Amino acid sequence: MDGENKMLHLAYLGLGTNLCDSSADMDRNLQLSANLNNALKALQEHTGVLLKCSSFIPTAPWGFESQNMFLNAVALIETPLAPLQLLRKTREIELQMGRTVKSTDGQYHDRVIDIDILLYDDLLMATDSLTIPHPRMLQRSFVMLPLCEIAPTLVHPTARKTIAELIQTISN
Repeated sequence: MDGENKMLHLAYLGLGTNLCDSSADMDRNLQLSANLNNALKALQEHTGVLLKCSSFIPTAPWGFESQNMFLNAVALIETPLAPLQLLRKTREIELQMGRTVKSTDGQYHDRVIDIDILLYDDLLMATDSLTIPHPRMLQRSFVMLPLCEIAPTLVHPTARKTIAELIQTISN
């Protein structure tokens, strides 16, 4: 991996998928699971070591209308990459897997894969391209449920509560 430093960091990543090949002779849920597994494999190859991954959770679309249900997960990786380097690698993985449009300004779309950096160590960061912690993670059950599965006692760096405590406040 280029741009490595000697320090290793813990990053929680949200993954989601709701598009697959409808002409393929394979069950849709299996295809969506394959999308997530392919993303996890690529993350291991290009960003660091996969330490944990939640189960794959089926969820309704959030923030837009779609007939395609999602499959979501949260992964914990150990990475030598700095946050913006990690962002670049996750974007490259999305492109390689066929994602052509990244959601911006609250305009969400169906997608083959979405990889979001949720947390990175206990870092607080806000740039034009990346905000850590993820600014909408506390509103999203499809993020918080799988995160709670793998890290219930993790303390959110700005909310100052554990993920298990925070999940009680999510309405959807």
